[in-house]
Amino acid sequence: MRWTQPGDADYDERRVVFNAMIDKRPRLIASCATPDDVGLALDRARIDGLAVAIRSGGHAVAGQSVNDDGLVIDVRPMKTIAIDPVARRARVGAGCTWGEFDGAAQVYGLATTGGRVSTTGVSGLTLGGGSGWLERVHGLSCDNLLAVEMVTADGRELRADQHTNSELLWASKGGGGNFGVVTALEFALHPVGPMVLGGLLAWPADHGQAIARLYRDMAFDAPAEFASGLVLLSGPPEPFIPAHLQGQPMVAVAVVWTGDESTGADVVQPLRDLKPEVDLVGPVPYTQMQSMLDDPPGLRQYWSGDYHDAMPDDAIDVFLAAGASRPSPLTQHLMFPWGGAVRAVPEEATPLTRRGASWITHPFATWENATDDVSNINWVRDYRAKIAPYTNGGTYLNFIGDEGDERIAAAFGEHNLSRLREIKGEYDPANVFAGNQNIRPLVPA
Repeated sequence: MRWTQPGDADYDERRVVFNAMIDKRPRLIASCATPDDVGLALDRARIDGLAVAIRSGGHAVAGQSVNDDGLVIDVRPMKTIAIDPVARRARVGAGCTWGEFDGAAQVYGLATTGGRVSTTGVSGLTLGGGSGWLERVHGLSCDNLLAVEMVTADGRELRADQHTNSELLWASKGGGGNFGVVTALEFALHPVGPMVLGGLLAWPADHGQAIARLYRDMAFDAPAEFASGLVLLSGPPEPFIPAHLQGQPMVAVAVVWTGDESTGADVVQPLRDLKPEVDLVGPVPYTQMQSMLDDPPGLRQYWSGDYHDAMPDDAIDVFLAAGASRPSPLTQHLMFPWGGAVRAVPEEATPLTRRGASWITHPFATWENATDDVSNINWVRDYRAKIAPYTNGGTYLNFIGDEGDERIAAAFGEHNLSRLREIKGEYDPANVFAGNQNIRPLVPA
């Protein structure tokens, strides 16, 4: 156990999170390497009357993994990874990032669905659901979650799997860090890589109508092995981007194909027929694809997301218009198809509702200066208002910030939220773990 507090040389380094808009100053940071350390930290929080936040990767856009004048339980020292290539199973410490997990599993040509950013924490992403490139063929991260180990608010060390504390495992498949401090997770693994067909196809923004409509018409119905995303962005100042497109608005399609390479080339061909000016799709290590969208820390962030049952032409027009009005060249505006294995999982199998959604749109505002906060936040909110007639009311909580109780309810639905509140009441009746997309405990009178 290591305690860090204001005035310590590394205090600022340990309290900083991915979103530079977040500048919170906890009274104590407990760097925990074992479940016993977590228990000691919870004791300290109870004795001193401190609010608790749990920190792993620190990517939560609302900054919920840190707090002001409270205690942060930092699980980043929990870095153990054990891969069983025969059983195709992994046990992963709660402090690991997806880059670390992917690297260990890819030694055996295995993977499970992880985030699209390698520096994201395994535990936070999975507990919130876990969207990633493999989701259409292997389900979300939480669909591959076999067990969790956690320390509850009263200091108990518990294991939850299909045989023991099964309701707690169910709640952990999308219910967030509401039920305890997760110290380890176990996953099912699948043969993936080490090479996949992947990369980026890109065109000038004035090709947006043709690209977006073709993409809409092909991506959802494509084989499940075809993972993709439509991205509106500004051309980065990189050698693989033609000089005349650097800094200019672009429309791009990110591609990850995990099946037979020749079949993948046939699936991608309709996009290539539209003559992209940038064609970076080819054989690439899966671990490299997993870091393709990595952004450096230290930038300001505001995100949101909505589910769509369909993306008619009018909705495509709203999506493209928002991309054209991005106030920051660092902002990306994204659209992902769901379906496949995501839709195949029964609604009651996890807390997540509206799995039948076909699309997610994800305005991902990123900028540098605090003076631009209002314009970038308003851009996200304006898009959500305009796209609202084409949404189905659902959302994925890992894609959004603190948008209120209504959005939490929209992610779970009435029945699942009631079930989550009952489980919360059993394991955390005092709502010690409130620094999250919070589920309030249902405690019998």
